[in-house]
Amino acid sequence: MALNGILGNAMSGLQASQLGMRSVSNNIANINTPGYARTKVDLEARSAGGMGMGVQVAGVTRVADVFLQAASLRAGSDAARATKSADMLDRLQSQFGGTNDAGSLYGRLVKAFESLGSAAVDPAERVARLSAASDLQSFFDESARLSAEVRAMRDEADRRIGDGVERINEILVEMQSLNTQAQTLNASGSDTTGAVNRQSELLDELSGLIDIRSEVQPDGRLFLRTENGSALLDNSRLQLNYLPSGTGAYGADYARITAVVSASGATVDLTSAIRSGELRALMDLRDVEMPAIGAQLAEFTSGTADALNGAHNNSVSYPPPETLTGRNTGLLAGDLLDGTGNATLAVVASNGELVNRIDLEFTGAGFTVNGNAGTTVNDLVNELNAALGGDGNAAFSGGRLVINATGPDTGLASVQDEANPSDLGGGRGFSHFFGLNDVISSARPGFFDTGLGTGTPLGTGAGEEMTFRVSTPDGRSATEITIAADQATLGDFVNALNDPATGMGGFGTWAVSSGGALNFTPSSTYASYDFDLVEDTSIRGDTGLSLSQIFGVGDAARMSRAEAYSVRTDLRSNASALAFSQLDIDGASAPGDLVLTEGDGRGGQALYDAFSTSRQFDGAGAFAGGSATLQEYGARLSGDVGTRAARAERAADAALSVKQAADTKRKDVEGVNMDEELSNMILFQQAYNASARMIQASEEMSDILMNLGR
Repeated sequence: MALNGILGNAMSGLQASQLGMRSVSNNIANINTPGYARTKVDLEARSAGGMGMGVQVAGVTRVADVFLQAASLRAGSDAARATKSADMLDRLQSQFGGTNDAGSLYGRLVKAFESLGSAAVDPAERVARLSAASDLQSFFDESARLSAEVRAMRDEADRRIGDGVERINEILVEMQSLNTQAQTLNASGSDTTGAVNRQSELLDELSGLIDIRSEVQPDGRLFLRTENGSALLDNSRLQLNYLPSGTGAYGADYARITAVVSASGATVDLTSAIRSGELRALMDLRDVEMPAIGAQLAEFTSGTADALNGAHNNSVSYPPPETLTGRNTGLLAGDLLDGTGNATLAVVASNGELVNRIDLEFTGAGFTVNGNAGTTVNDLVNELNAALGGDGNAAFSGGRLVINATGPDTGLASVQDEANPSDLGGGRGFSHFFGLNDVISSARPGFFDTGLGTGTPLGTGAGEEMTFRVSTPDGRSATEITIAADQATLGDFVNALNDPATGMGGFGTWAVSSGGALNFTPSSTYASYDFDLVEDTSIRGDTGLSLSQIFGVGDAARMSRAEAYSVRTDLRSNASALAFSQLDIDGASAPGDLVLTEGDGRGGQALYDAFSTSRQFDGAGAFAGGSATLQEYGARLSGDVGTRAARAERAADAALSVKQAADTKRKDVEGVNMDEELSNMILFQQAYNASARMIQASEEMSDILMNLGR
């Protein structure tokens, strides 16, 4: 029996050494495999009846620390989120450039105004004027390109979200399969390290997409949850659903990330549960960062266009234009004109002599044209026609005021009264408000001071509606509210918006400003909520414009303005059409007086001065509304994009440092150490050799005993 014991002990030693060598060889083979954790053979003494019976393998253990793994996964999620944000913002910042870059948006603006300044010094120099017009167009082209780039990056982020969701589903399917394998192997006492190592690799990849935490079950399965506790994989598996919109358009209604529980079929919203990882970065870029930059860009571009138009409308070319064609104001012929101040419209001969003057006074309750009172746009047209007589005519259609000079070799010009300039809304004078002599044209409203009061007929059709979505600070939809847009007056529409039961009165207040702007102010309780326009089916009369476009309600109406501007086509080809002169007219000026001279550069100087003249900007993105020059706002915009990129880069560097530290700590425990494995290999090899020698010795002893018996 003693020899049998020796042989049994030696055989157990051989088997243990073989398993140890297999573990060592597997560790060495996977020394460079990401996510692999080394394994070790757990040995324990075998005994029976108090006597030693060799050695047995208690199991093959994967060397891992669940706390270090959890820290590594969290750090991986944060690093993926930060690096994705930094990457995309850096790409966008490189498109915007810096204030010292001549090819940047700001650099083009500076060059355009420098060209205007040079042209104003010598207004008779036609090449300088054409150069100024070309440089202005270059600025607005660049603004449109950057806005399109912002939209393209929103679309890219949206598509990447879809790709990420698809990959998450693939990982969860494989994890569920591995859970089944691990459960089966665990039940039979078999080695589960292969399945567990693959789970670890998938966990590392998954943590880069979303924030997760794992829970190992007693039966060997691995349950997954997001950091806020939403289950991804337990006894059932979630199937995530997301359909990319296919557009980066401002105001796009992006879908939510939902999930279907495989066992019950129930649907849950996971969007707000995702708080880190690449998907969180992409959602923040698409929904927060890019729209903010787009809004600031649109406000800057619109402010530039409006400042130039303000100067150009108070100036005139030499000779003056025969026709003044206004912008689409969104007004109807029956709308009331509630302005203040004075302006003069003049018919001027090609030699600069005054032919006819028309004095307009806006009283706050209407207006007078050469002393004849009126209240509506239609009244204005009628009174202008009466005052022009045979010298011209006026018409209003599709939201546009058009005035023609019909006399031979005559043209039109408008000028503000210096002592009491007219203001029809937002500080814009008569010609500026109607856009009669705009240098920068646009097919849509560039500002939203409509000049309309609450008593104005709304002018929409039956059944037209506006739908708003109210979202919680974490992005969940709280409610959708549909407002009937076929009200009788603007005041009735505002009342419908403010209705606490059927409107938005429970969340804040809508009001019409003195300049005719429609603004929403959320109550303090809902200050951090989002209020988005989802749909607008309204059309105001014959303008072709919706209420949201006219009043600037929603992202689409405001942010898309950056792509809407261009220098008037005729000004780009005809240098003399730029309004570089101004009328010399006062209360005593009469027909026959010289009121316009060639070589006058005051209009050009006014255009140049627009660069450094303070004006009001609406709040946009991270910028609060307030007074600033174009120079200041442009530099601030360029700096903001750069600051966002730099801040994201610093966050990425910090997150990567934390990840590296967490991974190093984890690798110190889980990683394969070649020296240690080679040392173990020698030990197992020596133990194997010793066990083999014991078997050989027991055989020799057995042979001796057998020979003694013969």
